[in-house]
Amino acid sequence: MTTPEYPTALGASTRESITLLGSDLARDVMGTVGFGELAFWLATQRRPSPGETRVFEAVMAALADHGFTPTAIVTRLTYLSAPDSVQGALAAGLLGGGSRFLGVTEDCGRFLHDVLAARPELPTDDAGWDALALETVRAQREAKRFVPGLGHHVHKDGDPRTPRLFEIAAEEGLVGPHLALFAAIGRVHPQVLGKTLPLNGAGVCGAALADLGLPLELLRGFALLARTAGLIGQLAEELRHPVANDVFLSVDLNNRSMAPDPYVPESLEG
Repeated sequence: MTTPEYPTALGASTRESITLLGSDLARDVMGTVGFGELAFWLATQRRPSPGETRVFEAVMAALADHGFTPTAIVTRLTYLSAPDSVQGALAAGLLGGGSRFLGVTEDCGRFLHDVLAARPELPTDDAGWDALALETVRAQREAKRFVPGLGHHVHKDGDPRTPRLFEIAAEEGLVGPHLALFAAIGRVHPQVLGKTLPLNGAGVCGAALADLGLPLELLRGFALLARTAGLIGQLAEELRHPVANDVFLSVDLNNRSMAPDPYVPESLEG
């Protein structure tokens, strides 16, 4: 009977050693390769350049923690309910990464990529990018769809992460077509929408990750990787300065009884 084999370029162990990405883990990786670099390397199976590592780690920093967001609150409340389950508290927060929080990173990266993939040739100057961006925003407006990455509920006058990430990418020579199109959308959208909205940090992170050549299917995963560090920080602070019980009691002690409000389904008749 033939013994099955399961090939992998990732971690593999023998009695004497552990191999990771073709390198000896203990001798060549530990103490030599930073975590951000390793995360990139694991996902692409190619070692990033120093510039790529810098941009990637800037994205991780941009997405790590945004204060008392729903993901942070649910992590703290889950820990309050089950302090014996740190993994449950972290998982609860990560499961809340969706279309309104964290998911914009993936949505924006995919959106920009779909626009670019539909073009036989890409623009070569700002005028060309502006024309493509104008066409893109108009199409979204006509379809009554939002442009992912455009607008922010707090940073209405500009997300401070956005210009900084553009700056870092430019310094490293890594402003690719996704960032170029996203920047152009920022320049031209007022012509279509009649108002100026900021390019948000989650969106620019998606554009930067796409320009790094990371798998589009995993962009939300990288956002969750970054947020894991933030949620660990939220739990660490909860241990020192707990607020979860106050959040719970503020709802529990201030609820108001009301008459039943039966659900009435929409009529299926025209």
